Amino acid sequence: MKLRSMAAALAATVALPFGVANAADLEVTHWWTSGGEAAAVAELAKAFDATGNKWVDGAIAGSGGTARPIMISRITGGDPMAATQFNHGRQAEELVQSGLMRDLTDLATRENWKEIVKPASLLESCTIEGKIYCAPVNIHSWQWLWLSNAAFKQAGVPVPKNWDEFVAAAPALEKAGIVPLAVGGQPWQAAGAFDVLMVAIAGKDTFEKVFAQKDEEVAAGPEIAKVFNAADDARRMSKGSNVQDWNQATNLVITGKAGGQIMGDWAQGEFQLAGQKAGVDYTCLPGLGVNEVISTGGDAFYFPLLEDEEKAKAQEALASALLKPETQVAFNLKKGSLPVRGDVDLAAANDCMKKGLDILAKGNVIKGTDQLLSADSQKQKEDLFSEFFANPSMTPEDAQKRFAAIIAAAD
Repeated sequence: MKLRSMAAALAATVALPFGVANAADLEVTHWWTSGGEAAAVAELAKAFDATGNKWVDGAIAGSGGTARPIMISRITGGDPMAATQFNHGRQAEELVQSGLMRDLTDLATRENWKEIVKPASLLESCTIEGKIYCAPVNIHSWQWLWLSNAAFKQAGVPVPKNWDEFVAAAPALEKAGIVPLAVGGQPWQAAGAFDVLMVAIAGKDTFEKVFAQKDEEVAAGPEIAKVFNAADDARRMSKGSNVQDWNQATNLVITGKAGGQIMGDWAQGEFQLAGQKAGVDYTCLPGLGVNEVISTGGDAFYFPLLEDEEKAKAQEALASALLKPETQVAFNLKKGSLPVRGDVDLAAANDCMKKGLDILAKGNVIKGTDQLLSADSQKQKEDLFSEFFANPSMTPEDAQKRFAAIIAAAD
């Protein structure tokens, strides 16, 4: 059944009452399955269960690239879950436009989300045609280099302070039998690493010209050529990673088998679960130690339209619970992300989270590519960089030509 006809069928039967939620079991789908992520999502379940309802966990292994098609298929196929995770941005755009997702505007207005959610771009990414369709739960930034202090000690070189020092230390790491850069085989990891390199090397303005303005000329130009040369270094340094999932790559850093990893701040949850301490066991370099800018993407929950009246009421209780100050603190401390509220107490934050909070406070932020590109354009970019990292015969020049063509056609 087509999206719009499914929307019409649901609209004829669904009731969307607002008010105090009665007890109900709600299935919540997400792709948080690593150890650190599971510990964090348990805090969300705890907060929702405290409302008298019950969180029924619908974790889908394999990261967002695997989970999202399953989630979308269920919603469009008439078997919706009660709530589902997506990243801030355009991943649920077609579902919303087809009338399959619940409008949260009344709740957001009553609870003053526009005043408490910071930065404003988070709620803007939940807004389509003036209506709010999702509840942001965190700010996740991609722009981090995580380094194993033990690996550099074993290699006999100082822990790098920036990307250039990291590249220069690679031969010493390799001589010690350590993979310099851990990169898993999932396509989004290679694409994300390239985006991080772009901000660090080419700068914020160039990043926005490419991804926000879709400037093909800049994408094909000399500044991006420098980024592809850096990506070539990253490709060489990652040879021998031989893992698939991102948390497996993080574990290589935790165990000192790899020198570092370009990965979002969600990696902190894995370090924490392993009992490692920021600044002692591992080092974090925001913006690769070159350009301290972070993206303000992250995760949000959307609520499909449901026929069951009690479950529909409970959806509101869940959306409200996700943004409560105590939920924001408990969840984000374990997730490694930053809260979407600026009025919560994060005295327990570790050194790396404090760095992120400082950058956020200074306003050194960019939108994530999930917010700037359609899901289709993102997929094309991921396919390109997956091939680039896996195929040493693809030259940086050839890859840049393909990248510029993707940007030229992007929406």
